[in-house]
Amino acid sequence: MVNYDKNISRLFVIKLSKWFNMVMPVVVLFYQNNGMGMQEIFTLKAIYSVAIVAMEVPSGWMADVWGRKRTLIYGSLLGSAGFMTYSFSYGFWAFAVAEIVLGAGHAFVSGADSAMLYDSLKASGKTGDYLKQEGRITSVGNFGEAFAGIAGGFLAVISLRTPFYFQTIVAAMAIPAALTLVEPRIHTTEHIHSFKKLFLNIQSALLKNHQLRQSLLLSALTGAATLTFAWLVQPYFLAIGVPVEMYGIFWTVLNLTVGISSVFAHRVERLLQARYLIPAIILSITAGYLLTGISISWWGIPFLFLFYLVRGIATPLLKNHLHQFTSSDVRATILSVRDFSIRIVFAVVGPLLGWLTDNVSLKSAFIIAGIFYLVASLAVILNLKITKK
Repeated sequence: MVNYDKNISRLFVIKLSKWFNMVMPVVVLFYQNNGMGMQEIFTLKAIYSVAIVAMEVPSGWMADVWGRKRTLIYGSLLGSAGFMTYSFSYGFWAFAVAEIVLGAGHAFVSGADSAMLYDSLKASGKTGDYLKQEGRITSVGNFGEAFAGIAGGFLAVISLRTPFYFQTIVAAMAIPAALTLVEPRIHTTEHIHSFKKLFLNIQSALLKNHQLRQSLLLSALTGAATLTFAWLVQPYFLAIGVPVEMYGIFWTVLNLTVGISSVFAHRVERLLQARYLIPAIILSITAGYLLTGISISWWGIPFLFLFYLVRGIATPLLKNHLHQFTSSDVRATILSVRDFSIRIVFAVVGPLLGWLTDNVSLKSAFIIAGIFYLVASLAVILNLKITKK
């Protein structure tokens, strides 16, 4: 009998190699050192998002048709190549090429990793453990990002480019882990090699299954909100005068907060009834944005931690809800549609928030982002109620 439990440890390594990001805590300083403002920085991240959008659904289809293992191998290779490109690049357009490679690598991993986890547990008859394992893997990723913040801060003392050299090595750790995964035998052959038919099946599922559509949209909006917030944290540090040597420490503690709260996500789900869970997440994330925007000072730092605490709980919970309404033959593709939607939202909203930060105020960027998330989330919930009636 095939032992699929080994896949879980491999997925831990892949997650860690992806999230042990020594670049992130100082990347805004790196860009500014290369003569870029926040609008250009957000434009680069929008390019990254567009690259993900372009590959997200095709990579999810590949994961469903060709297998999760193969797409995870491709993603691991591209992730390492992207950081290597960054290591020896200078200027906006060279960085844009690196972002495109990294975006493609992210697309191949996202969706396929969660689908591999869920279907490995399904093949072993342990789907009830999914939320716990997803929470643990999310936690490992955030713990990795937390301690990477310290490492990145020390490496940045040598030069702001040094973290990229080491990040290339860390990203390459995912390659042997992906190569040793065992593919669960759960695929159907009905739509094999038919991207058109798969697209029609997904379209039909989203139109007919209102709960799947709501779960997908809310998960995507929340993912976009947490991604956007993460890119406003470093400008926040700059605005309140946090010393450069403290960036890594603050980044570490923030991500430890996410990691710890992710571990307890399954317990939070047991404590709160389903009808209260999603409203609580929406209101908490909105409050995190608004309170942080109003309190741009050292007194506002607790609100950063509030947001990251909710982020750690929300991500695995909303993914688990999405899995419950999705069949295995299109699971990776549906998860890719989720990430596709996240990046579409960020590609539109990100440059606007960058412009607001540069030309109006950081406070305006936080408050407008929070209001947008609240209104969009309420629109999704209201639409579901109208559709049911």
